[in-house]
Amino acid sequence: MRQRHHRTVALPVLVAMALAWVVTAGSPAAAGLPANRSMIPALREWTAGRGSFTFGTTARVVVDATTRPSGTTFAADLLALTGRSVPVVTGGTAQPGDIRLASGSTDTQLGAEGYRLTVGPSITVDARTGTGAFYGTRSLLQLLKQSPSIPAGTGRDWPAKAERGLMVDNGRKFFTVQWLRNHVKDLAYLKLNYFHLHFSDNLGFRVESTSHPEIVSAQRLTKQELAGLISLAAEYHVTIVPEIDFPGHMDAILAAHPDLKLVSSSGTVNNGFIDLADDRAYTLMRDLINEYLPLFPGPFWHVGADEYVTNYGSYPQLLTYARAHYGAAATAKDTYYGFVNWANAIVRAGGKTMRMWNDGIKSGDGTVNPAPTIVVDHWTNAGLTPQQLLGRGHQLMNSAYHPTYYVLGGPKPDITTMYETWNPDLFEGGATVSDPSRNSGAAIHVWCDSPNAETEDQVAAGIRDPLRALAQQTWGTPKATATYTAFQPMIAAIGRAPGFQTGPPGNLALGKPAGASSVETPAFPAAYATDGEPGTRWSSAYTDTEWLQVDLGASRSIGRVILRWETAYGKAYRLQTSDDGSTWTTVYSTSNGDGGVDDVTALAGHGRYLRMQGVTRGTGWGYSLFELEVFAG
Repeated sequence: MRQRHHRTVALPVLVAMALAWVVTAGSPAAAGLPANRSMIPALREWTAGRGSFTFGTTARVVVDATTRPSGTTFAADLLALTGRSVPVVTGGTAQPGDIRLASGSTDTQLGAEGYRLTVGPSITVDARTGTGAFYGTRSLLQLLKQSPSIPAGTGRDWPAKAERGLMVDNGRKFFTVQWLRNHVKDLAYLKLNYFHLHFSDNLGFRVESTSHPEIVSAQRLTKQELAGLISLAAEYHVTIVPEIDFPGHMDAILAAHPDLKLVSSSGTVNNGFIDLADDRAYTLMRDLINEYLPLFPGPFWHVGADEYVTNYGSYPQLLTYARAHYGAAATAKDTYYGFVNWANAIVRAGGKTMRMWNDGIKSGDGTVNPAPTIVVDHWTNAGLTPQQLLGRGHQLMNSAYHPTYYVLGGPKPDITTMYETWNPDLFEGGATVSDPSRNSGAAIHVWCDSPNAETEDQVAAGIRDPLRALAQQTWGTPKATATYTAFQPMIAAIGRAPGFQTGPPGNLALGKPAGASSVETPAFPAAYATDGEPGTRWSSAYTDTEWLQVDLGASRSIGRVILRWETAYGKAYRLQTSDDGSTWTTVYSTSNGDGGVDDVTALAGHGRYLRMQGVTRGTGWGYSLFELEVFAG
């Protein structure tokens, strides 16, 4: 039966593309990619060979002891991508059609994350480490998403920057554990390895606490959910960096401890600043650091330390505290700097390196300096320059407001600038450093100043393309194409990571290869109808007989199909199945379509391919679908 649901849909604002992406033999792009294939980021080196590899029904993943974990994850992702179970075998010789993951390469240039790719009748990914082999499998997933055949050749690949990733403000806006798990997989798919979770801010404290349950928001992650997320991140070679923001942005915590709020000499109470002159403040903060520090196996703990007091003269208790602890020459600001070093000592005692934001570190306002072992995330020109921070011994991350900040209800990254002219060694305002090796990398930063301005699905759609531009720039290989306009078809071609779950659970079409009779422009490719993104769509030419189909990877039972139409809908259309992509069986038809969302249930279909075959358009435009979703019977 057919159930009708309607919604108001705004036309997505997309950049029209004048050029499709094409690799020409002998061009710079051809040097970094197998012929006519998209990869993000592009391979550093590629030399074409003769012949090709075909992923078929006899494929195996051949591993050694070091690469077996990566091989197991790869096989699971191949199942999600193709619907085909691929056995993982340890040892032995790779046969035609097999993919071999090998460790112990003697090529020192590959480093800890690089790999060598050899494509022929079989494929070998050779790396020095399990991490390098894992990243080789990410490249293969992107290639296999586009075609079961990969042109023969050899390539080498390694990153320019050690830290490449995403920061999410989960304090102001609660992001579900599924959203976070999706992005672990999507980060790894792009060879991004850094996931900074900002768990607390003025609007919430988002992690279960046993030491101080009174501060926890109703919407929060349980420790069990957190453990599952950390385990998944480890499997996908993504480092989780936790942040509980002290000593500012503590509104949610201090709401339960109002006696620890900082009060000015005029009696003004600041709801977000904890009083660093009160010893009880340190007890509370120590409790929380010590509770969460052991939960995260990664090497970092982020203390925040941003946007605390600026008018220190209004808080004489901070000056009194500083002189009592740091000497008669101390300033009120030394109480803040002393706090930073106090927290750093706890973190280092726990075997980790502390990180902080840069804006509180200034020159000439105190007698105490933050310890040089602290990594500084530089986001604004307030305070010391990146070069001055290097001079004090700090390692940096480039967290430049422009172009890495994605602010709900505010500015968004300029992706054209990010892809075409920016690089991770250009800090805010164009500042640079003399030793780029002291800059670990860069990340996209999602700040939820207006948490209700976007849903989490809209955020996911909004950061998809910035993450892909950042992946290219931080991996640092020669770009396959010079312009962002030409880069967008590559984004569509690789899609989301296998297993990226959106919409109702069990969508067999999610992330699967899609094809169409036509596209209105390259800005609206068929792949956008199965990418799980609410803001992207496929759009056809303006004739009645256009079609869209999805390859489910294997023959499946089909009991339900959801079509999420844009304004250009099908008044009459058929849903058809096929086992070979040539002979089609109609399992549903209608001549009364009226747009919105068509939820077609109680189907009795079966096949590897599902097609929407247009009969009559509902408007003067073509056919346009935000999503085509397929579910088992």
